[in-house]
Amino acid sequence: MPSDRSPVVLSDRQRVAWLRLIRCDNVGPATFRQLVNHFGSAAAALEALPGLTRRGGARHSPRIPGQGEAEDEIAAIRRAGADLVAIGEAGYPQHLARLDAPPPLVSIRNAPGAAADLARRPTIAIVGSRSASVIGVKIAERIAHGLGDAGVVVVSGLARGIDTAAHRAALDSGTIAVIAGGIDHVYPEENRGLIEEIVARGGAIVSEMPYGWVPRAQDFPRRNRIISGIALGVAVIEAAERSGSLHTARFAAEQGREVFAVPGSPLDPRASGTNALIRTGATLTRHAADILDVLAPMLGRVAGGGDLGADEPIRERDDDGAASGDEIADGDRRLILTALSPTPTAIDDIVHHTGLRAATVHLVLLELDLAGRISRHPGPAVALVG
Repeated sequence: MPSDRSPVVLSDRQRVAWLRLIRCDNVGPATFRQLVNHFGSAAAALEALPGLTRRGGARHSPRIPGQGEAEDEIAAIRRAGADLVAIGEAGYPQHLARLDAPPPLVSIRNAPGAAADLARRPTIAIVGSRSASVIGVKIAERIAHGLGDAGVVVVSGLARGIDTAAHRAALDSGTIAVIAGGIDHVYPEENRGLIEEIVARGGAIVSEMPYGWVPRAQDFPRRNRIISGIALGVAVIEAAERSGSLHTARFAAEQGREVFAVPGSPLDPRASGTNALIRTGATLTRHAADILDVLAPMLGRVAGGGDLGADEPIRERDDDGAASGDEIADGDRRLILTALSPTPTAIDDIVHHTGLRAATVHLVLLELDLAGRISRHPGPAVALVG
């Protein structure tokens, strides 16, 4: 968030409304932001949701979690020793807040008082092979130690191999583990003890998934986006050509983060991905100094809280919000729908092509999004689904 804004502090009522909204069908981070900014509050957006989805062409009303369901989840998160932190609040990771469509709420488990400190410090992600070599593990440990000595927090995904080595090497200097399941779920089970060490020694466990969520294969790319989003850059150590670590590096590049890669033998398939990253522009990395040299121009801004390109903030207001969309003519809706295609189209181009007000276009796209008829893409852009 920009440094001239005071930290957000949600009331209990607002936190429950935020959680209910983000848990609704077809409401992801981008749609959440659009809804709250348009209607003025999550509570107002929840009231408008059935009408929006109906006008978007949905056949059924969306499932909206009840207030009691949200209150129960918040209570369970707190019993697990974690907090549900909103974007803009003091403990929310500052670099994650600057993504396009950051998660509005994340569960964070950490020692008392540690979240705000970790959120303000510079961070680098270290990721790599689950079946790491002895050399790969040693390199991960050496780089993590060097970053920690320079005051940099190490972020990773708690997986076997490189992730585990990086976390362990950064226990004393600060490390953040991003997990694909709920804040109560440990994967792999062998790292249950490591989670407790991370928390006890001032680090943090972060999840955007619901309490009790058991991770599926499709949840790990979502976790990888958060890993790269929390960090200023991603260092990859030992990654095969189809490795999930390369997904994390791709997210980093899309997010404007730095990408670092440790080279390896052409004969080792675990080096094929990292060598390919170097060929396509990643910084060849031998030790922490190579990363710190690239970060040096950024670190002053990070320490001073300078803006690194924050997205439009979520504006939770106490007024009655905006119009529901009843006043938009059916002809205008058809015009917008005709302008769309299965190929992602920039929203600004849709506004220009239709000649309609930007607010009208955004609201109709919200209706279509909630009805599951479009997907959102970077740009921002949208595409028809099915």
